[in-house]
Formats: sequence, structure tokens, C-alpha cells
Amino acid sequence: MQTVRIPDDVAQTLVSSPAYASDAIHEAYRWLRANDPLGVAEVEGFDPFWVVTKHADILEISRNNARFPSAVRSTTLTSQSGEARARAITGTPHLVRSLVQMDEPDHMKYRLLTQAWFMPANVKKREEDVRALAKQAADHFASLGGQCDFVKDVAMHYPLRVVMNILGVPEADFGRMLRLTQELFGASDPDTERFKAALSDEQFAQLLVGVVQDFTEYFEAITADRRANPRDDLATLLANAEINGAPLPPFERTGYYTIITTAGHDTTSSSTAGAMWALATQHGLFDRVKADPSLIPALIEESIRWTTPVKTFMRSAAEDTELRGRQMKQDDWMMLCYASGNRDEDVFPNSDTFNIDRTPNRQLAFGNGAHLCLGQHLARLEMRILFEELLPRLKSVSLDGEPRYSESFFVSGLKSLPIKFALA
Repeated sequence: MQTVRIPDDVAQTLVSSPAYASDAIHEAYRWLRANDPLGVAEVEGFDPFWVVTKHADILEISRNNARFPSAVRSTTLTSQSGEARARAITGTPHLVRSLVQMDEPDHMKYRLLTQAWFMPANVKKREEDVRALAKQAADHFASLGGQCDFVKDVAMHYPLRVVMNILGVPEADFGRMLRLTQELFGASDPDTERFKAALSDEQFAQLLVGVVQDFTEYFEAITADRRANPRDDLATLLANAEINGAPLPPFERTGYYTIITTAGHDTTSSSTAGAMWALATQHGLFDRVKADPSLIPALIEESIRWTTPVKTFMRSAAEDTELRGRQMKQDDWMMLCYASGNRDEDVFPNSDTFNIDRTPNRQLAFGNGAHLCLGQHLARLEMRILFEELLPRLKSVSLDGEPRYSESFFVSGLKSLPIKFALA
């Protein structure tokens, strides 16, 4: 890899989980966009990786999956010892194999299994069910006496209930799915129970393996049940689906269940909390959106940009190639910094300002190209419906303490949002 090295302090920020819970990561991104939008991070314990911070470059890589594949290297930033551990367990750099870790021809074959479920027409058919869950969430919110932690009391649970309802997981198991999701996505956050103590890379990898094994055991039982007792849910579809005339292999089936369970919950929770943060802090915004509910979709879209729950994904180069005048070698690893692309001043004027009037809002939080988020339409629908149910009940809302963010360079967002509110 050629020497186009970014400063050590900036590189260290990119691999430091606490930086993602503060403005430190955005300070690093701002510096990189202005001074070195495509440089190489060299950090002890990690293989070198290109750092992609501009909106246009992230789009180009995302739209060229053959040139920049997902399956060759880990799709999340992983230490050298962590990758070695994954390879020892699975024979690949991945602890799970979901749509995210697939290239063609497998990717489209697997994507098509469930794609119809997540298209706008089918998502709209589930609006009544989603609204019933949103009403329950709004009823619970209204019962909290004018004070709550919006993340822990509402945003964390409502999206989980929606995706579990579609998948077919019984309500008695929602708590287990919430815990596993937090442990998989928030594994480096000190508030996540299994990871409070300082761990070596090998111990950390072993604990992640435990989380994946929990998912596997749970969904293998679901699979057996749905084969014996099919229902109208996604679990039944996956339990009985075939690829190339054979049932899904267990490794891939677990990956599919896992990506739907986790990606459909934690990311939506973060964006939902971000929208409430804006309503509680941005002068005049609450009154404006309450008076004109047609602005809710714009509030949601800007919250998705502002929070960018999936901060980074990794890709690699399939061949020697050039980008932004710099030479990449085959198998070079690269970090797509979506949270940077979504603050790129060339695309978003006053990018650090929460502004629901951005038109168009070309946010990258759902990715692009072949790996464009399968659940994007469901996520927008459930967030819109929740605020359609919440806002008519509210007279006012404001912060009631310091918001706190989770520490993770993969999926992160608000983990605590204390607010006080008055009911209409």
C-alpha cells in the first residue's frame, strides 16, 4: 500500500469507540474532507485501510460492487487478531454471513428471497399493524408522567416490536432479542453488560462468538417450528426457502435472521431518538411540525442524515484501481464513512445544522447500489407513523438532562435522551 498516510491522531480517532460518542469523530471527518478525503489509516493492531470521507467517493464505491466487493474482507472494522479469530472459527473473515457479507451471484439470490416483503406496496399493507404498535408506544409514552428517557422508554422498544412482529418472534422473546442486538452492535460500549470489563482482542472475539451462537440456537428452534407449523411471517419464509434447489445452509440462514433482527431495530431506534432530540432542542421546530404533520417525512429524513446510525462499513478492492487520483492495490481495505458523507459540505450546505428543509436530501445512511438497505421503506414508515401518533398528544417537549451516545464505530446513536413534556 502506497504512502498516503493520514496523521496518526486522526487515524487513532477513527478506531476509538469513545470518539463516536462525542463530536471528536466529526472533527476528524471535517479535517479529512478538507485536507485528505482519501488517505490511509495505519494503526497498530489493524491492517492499513483507506478512509473514504466524501459523499461522491462513497457513492462510487457503493455502486461498483464488482470492483469493490464486500465478501473478501471483514465488512466491519476488525483488528488483526479479531479477524484471525473469525477465520479460525468460520474459515472466513465473517462471524456471520448475511446479505451484507455477500457478493454476486449469491447476493441477489438471497436478497430476492425477502425483497418483495420490503417493497413499498407490501410495506404499506402492514401500515395498520404498525400503527397499532405505534399507538401502544404513544399510550405508554403518555403514561410516563411528563418525564422519561425517550431512548430507553420508547425508541428502543417500538422498532423492535415492529420487526419482531413481521419476523414472527413471540413477544415473550423480545427482551432476549433486544439484549442480543445491543451486544452485537454495541459490543464496544462500556454500558453493554458482556463487555464492561477490559478485554483482550481474543476474549472480545470469543464473546462475540457467544452472541452469534445465541442467535443461532434461537433461530434454529424457530426454523424447526415454522417447518412444522408455517405461518404468514418472515421466519416461515426463511425456514422453508431454498437456494439452488436446497434449503438455506445453517450459516447463511442464521445470518439472514440476524441481519433482519438487528438491522431492522437498532438503526431505526437511533433515527427515531434523533428526531425527538431535534424536536426538543431546535427552536420552533416542534411547533412547526405539530402544526403541519406533512413535515414529518422531512423530519424523519433529516434525522436519518443527522444520526447516520451505521457509521462505517468496510469494502475491499477486487483489482488494482484508481480513485481520486490515488492508486489502490488488489485486496486493499477501505472504510466507507457514511457519517462523514452525510456531513459533506459539497452536498449539504451548513451540514452540521439539523434542517428539515433540505431538498433534495441525498443522505447515504441506507447505503447505495446493490447493498441499498432492504428495510429502508419499513424504517421510514414506522418512524412516520410513530410521530403521527405522538405529536397530537404533545403540547411541548424539551431536554431534561444530558443526552448520551453509544460508543461504537459500527452502529451507534443516542443511548439516553432525558426529556420532559406536557401533554396536549
